[in-house]
Amino acid sequence: MTAELPLLAPPRAVHRGRGLVFVVLAAVLFSTSGSLAKPAMTAGLTPEQVATLRIGLAGVLLLAGTALFAPRALRIRRGEWPVLLGYGALGVAGTQLLYFIAAARIPVGIAILLEFMSPVLIALWVRVVRKKRLPGVLWLGIGLAMAGLALVAQVWQGLRLDFVGLLAGLGAAVCSAGYFLLGERALADREPLGLVTWGMVIGAVLVSVAAPPWTVPVKATVQTVPFGPWTPPLWLLLAGLVVLSTALAYLAGITALRHLPASVASVVGLVEPIAAAAFAWAFLGEALAWPQALGAVLLLSGAFLVQRRTAALA
Repeated sequence: MTAELPLLAPPRAVHRGRGLVFVVLAAVLFSTSGSLAKPAMTAGLTPEQVATLRIGLAGVLLLAGTALFAPRALRIRRGEWPVLLGYGALGVAGTQLLYFIAAARIPVGIAILLEFMSPVLIALWVRVVRKKRLPGVLWLGIGLAMAGLALVAQVWQGLRLDFVGLLAGLGAAVCSAGYFLLGERALADREPLGLVTWGMVIGAVLVSVAAPPWTVPVKATVQTVPFGPWTPPLWLLLAGLVVLSTALAYLAGITALRHLPASVASVVGLVEPIAAAAFAWAFLGEALAWPQALGAVLLLSGAFLVQRRTAALA
């Protein structure tokens, strides 16, 4: 539907403490996605099917909730469609699908670390496309991130990681960069709730092309799977993936951005890969070798420098 008036995003309230709480909550909720999804893929669901379930059901929840409590946020002006389609394709469908493909083939902690190469790609976008000069400390951050990536991938052992999984993780980083860049542009004149809801719906449609919902083996979802010290039914983990790791995670992130600038929220968001590695160790028994742990520290340090300096240039 088409709105008559611009849908301007509401001004952010100045409650930094509340914003920090919500951005940490969002990061922790997002970080559970790999640990909750991997048992489904081990049980026989493909990464595409898991992405269809996650994005599709979360899209239904967000669309129904927004229609009931904030219907104005669903209005779309004609000129917004290209950005919304790009946001749904890259920021939702591409990021989630490629991340799940990576998580199915390589350790979850490494998959999410690769996705967090996105700040480096955003910095390069600022330099090459926006023609802004980058300070030396930013290039230092890029160098640290690349060195960390080499350690995480253990390149001296002939690329020990699964090559397809590695490419999928880097592809998720590209899509994640698109998520931030397109989201930054769209939020200039659109409410975050409407952006996320439509992005989820568009992403669900696109992912369903790769894995139509009727191809999901429903019988597989009732079997029990190992999950840390427990053996819950798979449908319970999938419910957690949809509600906790997706719908509530996005809503917490939206709330955080009402109280904090994106530059601050993105830096605090570096809690996510650390929490993801911790969840993968606790529930999946996946641990990083010491060179990979060192690489994780370098990668996150480089991403931190890049995000801080890129925010100053924006």
